[in-house]
Amino acid sequence: MKRDANSLLWDARDSADALAAMTAAKSFADFDRDIVSRSAVERQFEILGEALGQLARLDATLAAKIPDLHEIVAFRNVLIHGYALIDRARVWRAVQDDLPVLRATWTTSSPGRGRYGRPSFRNPRHAHAGEMRSRSAKSAAPRLRGR
Repeated sequence: MKRDANSLLWDARDSADALAAMTAAKSFADFDRDIVSRSAVERQFEILGEALGQLARLDATLAAKIPDLHEIVAFRNVLIHGYALIDRARVWRAVQDDLPVLRATWTTSSPGRGRYGRPSFRNPRHAHAGEMRSRSAKSAAPRLRGR
């Protein structure tokens, strides 16, 4: 399925927001000793880099507005292809130093952003998620009650 620029920006912003949320109030020591946190952070950076890499190929003008886009994509490539070489301290520095700068570029005046900086478009992957959850919960209810 071919993605449009708004979908790719949504993915990138969603990953950046997830990174900020999952590392808030954590120290490097917390991050370093928790394999689940490290894996989750690395995965979100992979998604972020992949979305921005695809955006660069799809809409170079829009991608040019994102600072350090090529470095973000290169960081993603190291995480995926150079997994044995990953420096945890470097990943943490990216969270602490690079991520806030990137997130600051996505303000209410950015393309695809609505009032208060929230996305002004629906997440294309979850457009019907509420409907699917409702249907799944209803069909599972009788089985959970033993019927």
